[in-house]
Amino acid sequence: MLNSIHFLLSYKCTSECDHCFLYCSPQAEGTFTLAKLRQVFNEIRKVKPITGVYFEGGEPFLFYPLMIEGIRIARSMGLTVGVVTNAYWATSVEDAVIWLKPLAELGISDLSLSDDLFHHDDIEMSPAKIALAAATKLGIPADTICIEAPETASPDDTQAKGEPITKGGVKFRGRAVEKLSEGIPRQSWKNLTTCPHEDLEKPERVHLDAFGNVHLCQGLLMGNVWKTPLTGLIRSYNPHTHPICGPLLKGGPVLLAKEYGIDLEPEYIEECHLCYLVRRALIARFPDLLGPAQVYGLDTE
Repeated sequence: MLNSIHFLLSYKCTSECDHCFLYCSPQAEGTFTLAKLRQVFNEIRKVKPITGVYFEGGEPFLFYPLMIEGIRIARSMGLTVGVVTNAYWATSVEDAVIWLKPLAELGISDLSLSDDLFHHDDIEMSPAKIALAAATKLGIPADTICIEAPETASPDDTQAKGEPITKGGVKFRGRAVEKLSEGIPRQSWKNLTTCPHEDLEKPERVHLDAFGNVHLCQGLLMGNVWKTPLTGLIRSYNPHTHPICGPLLKGGPVLLAKEYGIDLEPEYIEECHLCYLVRRALIARFPDLLGPAQVYGLDTE
């Protein structure tokens, strides 16, 4: 089942992107401490199928010494390591080499660089491209991630009749629902009867934040590792009896809404759009399984 842990090292970020699943921003709260990282790694030692970790965010390079120590611990355990960054730190190839050299020496397996207009004003010579050149120079396996603003695309022969036609790669969770949904084609809620993007039955990876939340999908939780050790959460996880995952597996976000009496609008963009809005409406009812509030754009005070 579970073979990798993706650390949300912090929700804090240099950017406040319109498409962000997690409402990350310079003001966002929640960053790991070294003690908490070590606590999780001690649990990972007990979960034999886990072979790799990622450090993500937010922006993990904002907490560079912590990230490096986390990579060092992971590599000492024989785990593969990946890092996802917007490369804000790559002001020149020479400077980027300095930032990346410790990652090369520790032997990370993947460096994913966000390279699009959500993150950078100029993608012709973006920090991500500079970082990619530096990574190539150091022999670090690296690639770019590009998400485009959603827009109407041309229909093709595979398009189902009545189905919205969009392109760009944005999933309508988090801030994208607030910032990017206007004017996007929609479809009847009756079509949204599956969860096409996450394997809730046998998840291969989860995201773990500094509050201890174990995310099956952004904002949908297996539980909390500060309350129940990771080994216990994995052992006791039953997707079919999970109050949120169960309905999603049986009938997608439509059944989740009906199960808990959430009123449906006539149309939504796609499954994530409906699922996110239903889950946001259920946070107060399931505070241990949905959250934290800030990833739903809700006031955390």
